[in-house]
Amino acid sequence: MASDVNPQSQPERHAPVYDELAAAPEFTELRRLYRGFVFPATLAFLSWYLLYILMSNYAGGFMNHQLVGNINVALVFGLLQFVTTFLLAWLYSRFSESKLDPLARQLNDRYEKGL
Repeated sequence: MASDVNPQSQPERHAPVYDELAAAPEFTELRRLYRGFVFPATLAFLSWYLLYILMSNYAGGFMNHQLVGNINVALVFGLLQFVTTFLLAWLYSRFSESKLDPLARQLNDRYEKGL
């Protein structure tokens, strides 16, 4: 049985306003700024985490070195993973508020006005 649905009656994939917003220079700048922060930060954090894993596996003597009492290098590295996570979240929050949010508000205003 052939389809009874008229191709002309199919709803659009999305509203045309989205294509117009995606073509806006503000959107391009928003994406550039976002990627400029997120990609290097992710690469740095994953490298730092991989260093921790590799050091734990292949530099056991160094990681077992006692610093103070029962606190060794491995414990400090592990705790620094948490510090790094919270530091990156805080830095991203500040970056987003100062750089990304103003552009996103401009785009949202254009969307609400219907361009």
